[in-house]
Amino acid sequence: MFIHDDSIKKFDKKIWLASPTMHGEEQKWINDAFDKNWITTAGENINIVEKEIAEYIGRKQAVALSSGTAALHLAIKLAAEKLYGMPQVGHGSLEGRRVFCSDMTFDATLNGVLYENGNPIFIDTEYDSWNMDPVALEKAFEIYPDVKMIVVAHLYGTPGKIKEIREIADRHGALIIEDAAESFGAKVDKVQTGCFGDYSIISFNGNKIITGSSGGMLLCDDVEDANKIRKWSTQSREDAPWYQHEELGYNYRMSNIIAGVVRGQLPHLEEHISQKKAIYERYKEGFKDLPVKMNPIPDNTEANYWLSCMIIDQDAMCQTVRGEKKAIYNAESGKSCPTEILESLMSYNAEGRPIWKPMHMQPLYRMHPFVTSLGNGRAKSNAYIKESGMVDVGVDIFERGLCLPSDVKMSSEEQNIIIEIINRCFI
Repeated sequence: MFIHDDSIKKFDKKIWLASPTMHGEEQKWINDAFDKNWITTAGENINIVEKEIAEYIGRKQAVALSSGTAALHLAIKLAAEKLYGMPQVGHGSLEGRRVFCSDMTFDATLNGVLYENGNPIFIDTEYDSWNMDPVALEKAFEIYPDVKMIVVAHLYGTPGKIKEIREIADRHGALIIEDAAESFGAKVDKVQTGCFGDYSIISFNGNKIITGSSGGMLLCDDVEDANKIRKWSTQSREDAPWYQHEELGYNYRMSNIIAGVVRGQLPHLEEHISQKKAIYERYKEGFKDLPVKMNPIPDNTEANYWLSCMIIDQDAMCQTVRGEKKAIYNAESGKSCPTEILESLMSYNAEGRPIWKPMHMQPLYRMHPFVTSLGNGRAKSNAYIKESGMVDVGVDIFERGLCLPSDVKMSSEEQNIIIEIINRCFI
């Protein structure tokens, strides 16, 4: 139960969850674009960041796009056309076909499935990494053996069990779209995330570990695939002296200005990872006497520690109820809940966030199948889950977990105050 202490002063400036951290080189490459008048979706900055990111991650091709969501959409569209052929005019590339998708994620991971008129089937989360559960995925193939596409995300900078997922996909002849938007720089057995999907993406949104304010990157190994993405992203213009269009296109290319920001950020990626890791370790030490655990980092992985998160032990949760847009709780001595902690941080001018609400709980997706490894692993309806009293892994993490202030500009002294505020929630 949180007890306000006047000895802890409200932060003069807001402590953000994760805000952009600029270093100066960014302005140099923005000015370079201005000086050369490349104020468009072409230019040296774009060419260089595509080359440098492909080399860093270990892919042969990288295509700079306007956002991670745009990259996901075109990756899903390309994979669908590889699997099913070009759609009829007015039809999506998936057109009712099922796609296995991460359940506990931001909805951008799977929006492209709906853009292409596909039918997402949500795969439960596992506790080891807070990512897609390979056991549930295997069970999903038993139920839906015709599925040929998997969209899988790495959350909060921690890789999932992507090698196991890759093996399952290969065995069933399925393609993987790897959403590494949050995990740029993270590794599995020394291999970068972004290397495991048939098509992979990263994001440069304002809160990511490397930012361009916006922007994203699609990664693949085939030059023809990369050129196809470039064509689609520039309105599918044909190689003709006039504007010739033979298939649907999109205005998805990255600006050379945005690419300049990314170019200036790239040399600081390892520095940001190191700073994020230090934040995670300080939280872990500061919470050692509390009934909580930090988000897990599996042994064979190197996280980028984009966001530090925590989960409250079940027996230390105070009574709490969440509706669609609001939550209420009963304060209890020695116990707390995510809502109480987030409200307490907010009262001192610090920002935290709830864990991603699982997709199968979202009003938009409640009628879509959901597969868990709990029980018999069958596809469950939300009504069945509610009536049976069963709580799947993603829902459990959502109910007990939260994201902590993880901004690299936060000083250790400021973080110590945040740690003290959270400790007081369990008094």
